[in-house]
Amino acid sequence: MRIHAYRALRPRADIADQVAAPPYDTVDTAEAAELAAANPMSFLHINHSEIDLPEGTALYDDAVYAKAAENLKRFKQEGWLVSEDRPLMYLYAQTMGDHTQTGLVCCAHIDDYIQDVIKKHEFTRKDKEDDRTKHTATINANIGPVFIAYRDVPEIRTALAAASQGAPLYDFVDELKVRHQVWAVENAAEIEALFAEKVPVSYIADGHHRSASAVRVGAERRAANPGHHGNEEYNWFLSVIFPASELKILPYNRAVKDLNGLSPEDFLKEIRAIFTVTEGADPSPASPRNISMYLGGTWYGLSWPEVKSSNPVDKLDVSTLQNGVLHPLLGIDDPRTNERIKFIGGIRGPGELVKLVDQKGFAVAFSMYPTTVDQLMAIADAGQIMPPKSTWFEPKLRTGLLSHELD
Repeated sequence: MRIHAYRALRPRADIADQVAAPPYDTVDTAEAAELAAANPMSFLHINHSEIDLPEGTALYDDAVYAKAAENLKRFKQEGWLVSEDRPLMYLYAQTMGDHTQTGLVCCAHIDDYIQDVIKKHEFTRKDKEDDRTKHTATINANIGPVFIAYRDVPEIRTALAAASQGAPLYDFVDELKVRHQVWAVENAAEIEALFAEKVPVSYIADGHHRSASAVRVGAERRAANPGHHGNEEYNWFLSVIFPASELKILPYNRAVKDLNGLSPEDFLKEIRAIFTVTEGADPSPASPRNISMYLGGTWYGLSWPEVKSSNPVDKLDVSTLQNGVLHPLLGIDDPRTNERIKFIGGIRGPGELVKLVDQKGFAVAFSMYPTTVDQLMAIADAGQIMPPKSTWFEPKLRTGLLSHELD
């Protein structure tokens, strides 16, 4: 795998906590506006720039992208963002509760993405990919890092260990109580060589739209540049690369608005024909091949034998739910587009599912056991695609800490 040091565009240390923002796809316009209302330095003014335009402005209006570029320019003029004086890599540690994960911030090569050295496990949606492509091209920067995993390499861990011994460049706690620490990595040439030698493949864990759009922008600039020589910054995209053993995947839960014409009694009868069902189950499943279902004020445990298949996708709990329940019983043929299903990141817990059913008019909810990193890599290695919303990685990488300009 090819990686690359770069001259980061980053906030001053004294305001890093005010600049760094949640990823664009974890908050909607209303949430972004609320978070940034009293904070002119929030990067949400760049990755959700519609909050600075008249209410009702369409998300994909040209004015949104122009405002993002204008705001980024203003952040530089105000001195809130400054360019690193030399190419560097960085260590980025995140601590949530008793879990810490430490990744390497660098740039990955667009050709490694194209040639499947960087493997994918999700489809992208055209509207979202087009949006991020236009946003990236207009502001001339990658601002949201792609979350990449690789199988652990002891030599890389050793080479990076010394970087986190000194004082960090940044050290702050965000609104979700996640601690973020960043250190400069000086031995970039050594790290580049180790990745080239020891990491034959890597895996996009989170950020399929960000990576796809970055690659599109790079390819478009290649085609438009008669003097292209291969060393331009647009050949690279912003990434944070983690050893797989440190990653934490939370469940991605589901709730459905109605029972597709079935009464609760008939639906439960159908469920009993498919699964071993127990009443009074724990709201959070304790092991794979178990789903907790909330229906009519009761938690039911659904379990089943191991799925015999050569396709690793078939063995996922979310596949069993989709193929056995959501599609045939509830009529959710395409969960990516069907408006009757809602996906809930596991950080909100099963209490959010109870609220949806008891207070928000949903008919049934499903609490999942999380997909594992090994399952993700096996599916990517097999060239397969996971069902939508199979993984929820937490904590999330902040946007705006270490941006990558494309020239």
